[in-house]
Amino acid sequence: MSSWTRWHGPAMARLWGFCWLIVGFWRAALACPTSCKCSASRIWCGDPSPGIVAFPKLEATSADPENITEIYIANQKRLEIINEDDLEAYVGLKNLTIVDSGLKSVAHKAFLKNSNLQHINFTRNKLTILSRKHFRHLDLSELILVGNPFTCSCDVMWIKTLQETKPSPETQDLYCLDENSKNISLANLQIPHCGLPSANLAAPNLTVEEGKSITLSCTVAGDPVPNLYWDVGNLVSKHMNETSHTQGSLRITNISSDDSGKQISCVAENLVGEDQDSVNLTVHFAPTITFLESPTSDHHWCIPFTVKGNPKPALQWFYNGAILNESKYICTKIHVTNHTEYHGCLQLDNPTHMNNGDYKLVAKNEYGKDEKQISAHFMGWPGIDDGANPNYPDVIYEDYGTAANDIGDTTNKSNGTLPTGVVDTGREHLSVYAVVVIASVVGFCLLVMLFLLKLARHSKFGMKGFVLFHKIPLDG
Repeated sequence: MSSWTRWHGPAMARLWGFCWLIVGFWRAALACPTSCKCSASRIWCGDPSPGIVAFPKLEATSADPENITEIYIANQKRLEIINEDDLEAYVGLKNLTIVDSGLKSVAHKAFLKNSNLQHINFTRNKLTILSRKHFRHLDLSELILVGNPFTCSCDVMWIKTLQETKPSPETQDLYCLDENSKNISLANLQIPHCGLPSANLAAPNLTVEEGKSITLSCTVAGDPVPNLYWDVGNLVSKHMNETSHTQGSLRITNISSDDSGKQISCVAENLVGEDQDSVNLTVHFAPTITFLESPTSDHHWCIPFTVKGNPKPALQWFYNGAILNESKYICTKIHVTNHTEYHGCLQLDNPTHMNNGDYKLVAKNEYGKDEKQISAHFMGWPGIDDGANPNYPDVIYEDYGTAANDIGDTTNKSNGTLPTGVVDTGREHLSVYAVVVIASVVGFCLLVMLFLLKLARHSKFGMKGFVLFHKIPLDG
């Protein structure tokens, strides 16, 4: 019985964990190609005999291929090509090494699904040509191509340009073979009619009103003649483009306010590299109050709101239909600005029952205005059990100072003089407390005076009685 108990709890958990680990390695080993060794995150193929003919793929019964982060292949003379679908399952791949092998060709879309690739090493293979289109979508920190018999042509000039613009920590001595099979340093290679392209975007004033349309024009140049395409990112507005040789246009219709601040680029690309010209789109539109909620308490009481608009809207609050005069006790605070969207609150310090009521926010710019209203209840009237709004506790919060993340405000500092029709609620509740205190002091003084008068009356009769008794003569 004691031995059975001993194999329960943490000991049994460790045993099961070890068993599952062994099973995992066993399954990976069964799924691993011949001449390779596999783990949950790595494939290593270094045995030249019998070697591999195709790029290693895990069996369907293996662990998830997306967990593979490194593939290392060496001494595989019969491995000559990487096909388009060879790496598509390895979406988590970061490091790819193929060295001292027979690699001659890489399909154009071989790395299309491998956006996490950071390091590629193709040292000492049989590559004679390699297109930049293989790597254009990757953010590589290292691409090693030493020891390949590249053919001296415009197709490899992009490698020279890459080394000049993004030098690696270790300089690579790259060579290509000319027509006479002579080694030419890639750094000194000169190919006629083989240079970087250029793009020129001719755009009108890209400040446009919401709902309008706009057309952009672009011209590209280069030798070899580049292709032209538009990079519009995640543009929401409807758009269409037309391209004719080295000229292109982009038509954007019914422009949405959500596209304000978006970047639009015209890109020219050829064998050697690419160039782009970009502009930012600015959209003007009327304000919209997208969020206005009842007060919440956090250091200060806050009526939160979110307003969108461009240009930046002017904000005005109304209290029970009258303009709310902002002061250091009640003011508008903008906490976060996101291009054309403003998140903030109407901040109130120590609000009382005198501040209960309807609060309306009006946002206005030159293109229009929007308004929204909420009812606020901070506390009940003194001496009255107000259960009408149980959502608001009858508590007065102390002033802890302005929140640290305030990045702006629209505070209109009061000069102490209240114009007609303007509400100054902070001063009203102070006046109420002053009246209560004065009345209490006067009442206390009256009680003290009545007590002293009554005490003086009793003392007077007691003295007279004492004097008469003292004057009676004594017999004998």
